[in-house]
Amino acid sequence: MPTLDWIGKQAVVNHHKDVPFHLLKQNHALSVGESDSGNLLIEGDNLLALKALLPYYAGKVKCIYIDPPYNTGNENWVYNDNVSNPAIQEWLGKVVGKEAEDLSRHDKWLCMMYPRLVLLRELLREDGVIFVSIDDNEVAHLRCIMDEIFGQQHHLATFIWKSRQHIDSRTKTRISVDHEYILSYGKNLGIQLRGRERDLTKFSNPDNDSRGDWMSRSILGLATKEQRPNLYYSITNPETGMSYPPPKNRGWRYAKETMEAKILDGCILFPKTPSGRPREKVFEKDLKQAYTGFPSVIDGIFTNEGTHEVRRIFGEQVFDFSKPPQLVKELIQQATGSEDIVLDSFAGSGSTGHAVLQLNREERSSRRFILIELEPEIARYIAVVRLRRVIEGYIYENQRGNQQHEFGLGGGFTYYEIGEPLFDAQGFRKEISFEDVARYVFFTETGAPMPESTDGKTPFLGCANGIGVYLLYEKHWAIGENVLTRSVLNCLPPYDGPKVIYGTSCRIGATTLKREGITFRQIPYDVRRV
Repeated sequence: MPTLDWIGKQAVVNHHKDVPFHLLKQNHALSVGESDSGNLLIEGDNLLALKALLPYYAGKVKCIYIDPPYNTGNENWVYNDNVSNPAIQEWLGKVVGKEAEDLSRHDKWLCMMYPRLVLLRELLREDGVIFVSIDDNEVAHLRCIMDEIFGQQHHLATFIWKSRQHIDSRTKTRISVDHEYILSYGKNLGIQLRGRERDLTKFSNPDNDSRGDWMSRSILGLATKEQRPNLYYSITNPETGMSYPPPKNRGWRYAKETMEAKILDGCILFPKTPSGRPREKVFEKDLKQAYTGFPSVIDGIFTNEGTHEVRRIFGEQVFDFSKPPQLVKELIQQATGSEDIVLDSFAGSGSTGHAVLQLNREERSSRRFILIELEPEIARYIAVVRLRRVIEGYIYENQRGNQQHEFGLGGGFTYYEIGEPLFDAQGFRKEISFEDVARYVFFTETGAPMPESTDGKTPFLGCANGIGVYLLYEKHWAIGENVLTRSVLNCLPPYDGPKVIYGTSCRIGATTLKREGITFRQIPYDVRRV
């Protein structure tokens, strides 16, 4: 498979492994609504935030939708050539080294996107789907690195979104670019989107057929006479004797024996004149699926709808080019069930959270969202305000200047900021809670989040991949020992299988550990730092 190379690639391909693990610090003042909603809005660098989410959500996110910077050269995103952001320049210098001085706009964009996409893949469920909005500036580059990270064989579709409602005649080329792209990949093979609901309004039962509602459809095929000679024959109406030959270049849909069986069953509708063409009855009850295919061209939803939505919520234009919630809602609906988790690591004004709340209200479902926004001004004063208003309801002025009341969607979210790193020079920071240490240890040992059933009252954290994981840390349990001794071992909750036990030291011999199927890891020296 062809791969894309750029200045700085070698430095970022595995950079996600070097990103330190940080804690997430709750901000109660900026949290809104129901505290147990399970929705999160995180302020901070999405690279750090995604890494911090791994011990909690690795392999749990069903749908990811992101709308990253399109890298047009004109936008004021912090990785752009035109913005000399000290933090980003420092990051590029540390990660890429001296080559950072030669990075083009596209190189910088790719350096930014690659490690984030790698972490996003780790957060996806095995049946998860990711959607990425983009335009012509980076779509070719994005397709290459998505193929590399997610696998070319896992590409589901490149959707064409007709985003512009009105023709743009101001361009130098006199070409109105009316579309954007949405790249879609599955975590694994065999993933399907839901599809669109069938239009059942075409079904009725005017002749009181005992088989129920039906609609008529053509019985013409597509093959020529040379390709399928068995599909070229005349059909005779048994009641009138009228005969109907097929068209010259198209035979019938069915072979003669099948057609005769359908005629006997009363499933073929004959016209009243010889010039007409027979059709067949298709019964609603015989439909195998409630949904048809989801089109690869998305039309009828436009960028200006997102702009109008933000203006209506705020009373002014506080954010440019916000994605319409209806667009995001359609994508989420295609990829998720009623209790799934949706993640957006380029949250912006919060369209994805808005879409999840709308969908939950419409379907009476319990989907949860995780939003990450780098800029504090956008996270605190746009995303928070927007989500609060759509949750609680708000008043706006319509086009006639009359006040209208938009009822709240309900729900809530918890606001988080990026906290301190988990480690200091000596190991785990002293102020870190047992639960945070436990989640980190379990994830780095197994690659999976700690089971929700773990109560933190015993050293047994749970099992994954056939391995039981224990943590002797702090005096949080009855014996209060962080040292693995024979007496401590006898008090541990049993697990029938290989065991990994973390503690400050071990006083049991290697022979006994091997006989008991125990691997001992010493804190902090044997703790993997990912």
